[in-house]
Amino acid sequence: MDYRDEFRKWCESPVFDQNTKAELLALTDEKEIEDRFYKQLTFGTGGLRGVIGAGTNRMNVYTVGKATQGLANFIQKQTKNGSVVIAYDSRKMSKEFALDSALILAANGIKAYLFEGLRPTPELSFAVRELKAIAGIVITASHNPPQYNGYKVYWSDGGQIVPPYDKLIISEVNAIGDYAAIKRIGEKEAKQKGLFRLIGEEIDAKYLAELKKLVLNSELLREFAGKIKIVYTPLNGSGNIPVRRVLKELGFAQVFVVPEQEAPDGNFPTLEFPNPEDKKAFSYALALAKKADADLVLATDPDADRLGVYAKDGATGEYMPFTGNMSGLLIAEYELSQRREKGLLPSDPRNGALVTTVVSSKMAYDIASEYGLTVKEVLTGFKYIGEQIKLFEEAKTNNGGKLDATKGALEYEFGYEESYGCLVGTHARDKDAVVAVMKLCEAAAFYRAQGFTLWDQMQNIYRKYGYYLEDLESITLKGADGAKQIQTMMERLRGNPPEQLGGLKVLAVRDYLTSLCKKGDGSEENILLPKSDVLYYELQDNGWCCVRPSGTEPKIKFYFGVKGTDRKEAEKRVRGIRENIILLAKTE
Repeated sequence: MDYRDEFRKWCESPVFDQNTKAELLALTDEKEIEDRFYKQLTFGTGGLRGVIGAGTNRMNVYTVGKATQGLANFIQKQTKNGSVVIAYDSRKMSKEFALDSALILAANGIKAYLFEGLRPTPELSFAVRELKAIAGIVITASHNPPQYNGYKVYWSDGGQIVPPYDKLIISEVNAIGDYAAIKRIGEKEAKQKGLFRLIGEEIDAKYLAELKKLVLNSELLREFAGKIKIVYTPLNGSGNIPVRRVLKELGFAQVFVVPEQEAPDGNFPTLEFPNPEDKKAFSYALALAKKADADLVLATDPDADRLGVYAKDGATGEYMPFTGNMSGLLIAEYELSQRREKGLLPSDPRNGALVTTVVSSKMAYDIASEYGLTVKEVLTGFKYIGEQIKLFEEAKTNNGGKLDATKGALEYEFGYEESYGCLVGTHARDKDAVVAVMKLCEAAAFYRAQGFTLWDQMQNIYRKYGYYLEDLESITLKGADGAKQIQTMMERLRGNPPEQLGGLKVLAVRDYLTSLCKKGDGSEENILLPKSDVLYYELQDNGWCCVRPSGTEPKIKFYFGVKGTDRKEAEKRVRGIRENIILLAKTE
């Protein structure tokens, strides 16, 4: 069935409501019609995500309902007494999609726990295990523009679905050939049957209690927390209440919230898009920081799993931006140095693990070496970091409860990825901006006691480990034509492996789609990670480059990383790699 056939079906079938039909019949742009119907939304590294609207390639009650019915069908094959926890953020239609998903699950005999209001994604991850649910759903499009929403599925370990569950669940979704097969009941009936329950404060309190257990310098906080001035913006999302609550309970009394971005609002009226990676998202926060003479400026995305950071330069008084690599590495250095000092690392440090991704800073390896930890590198997407926690625990259980790095029985110490996400602790199995805020503020108090700022500490880290620099270039190519262009670029790069990038020799090329690593000497090695459409180039002098299509957006992403003697040299190397690889991708 081509896109026009699907379009006519949606316009004529009694399954679809009149508002949906009216929206479609009003379309006059053929490219818009094609984009809405040329494919089904699919699960990527972040689950189901798309523009809100009518169509098979849009987020609406039918595509979300189909995903939930498919999930319900899969759950029923796993257990007869399963339950699912559902959370949502401030985006348009989030509450409606969440409630509809709960009632579809209830109609299938699966108990749904629905948060009474918006909650952070990491709290959903925590709640899945706390309530012993088989799965979780969070309705969010993370940091995407306002017209987007999304649907992420979590499994019983509290982590996002990974192979084989992701493919099995989407197979069940794709097996639903008729939207009329989606089961629904009313909220009243669901409650009467004991299949629908609202949750809130009880889970909030338990989640925040777990976070506060992770504090390493509580005595120091009692002296210095009140002296740290913090400007915070939730970017109109779900982080406002939990972030402010945990900071207040730890003694951070000088927290200034950006008023224009405080209340939940799916229109994000002061933002092009609510992304803490975007410097423009900080314009209001930085203006407030200058008035308040703040030490630290923080922003969380709508579902509060990503954190953006600015900190004051102690020498100039200017507010300096942190990349996701920088903030993650700063937290790692603080956390691991303090855990070692307090004797909290494993007696054999090799049994502790620092988990990172293929596109994150290689400084992680130097930090792990400093503290004797084992590094685990995984594919892009925090779900693979969360999966490692589960694998560590399973290996430890199989080893009689004992740690042993040679058997994979490791203790999770820290995990982070370059896209502004990290996780301290194992209370959640996804990146957690609430705990990241808490840890950065704790670190700010710790370093204040020593007379310097977080930016000063970041420079100390560079002096200790070397000047690592990373960058990212994304090219957006929308629609069916865009998807073909992205595929063509990946094919060009696979067919023409470069010998050098930016003047740095290519030492090896890893193709995660073929699971082969081809080295410069002609030898090959198998890659043991899951298959994924990713190309990775190992370069001389600690340089690297990685290319992959986005799993959640119509983009192809180019990642770069180098190690230089100073920032100027590092920037020159990154610039050379970027120019070379993008030219190769675009040249026919």
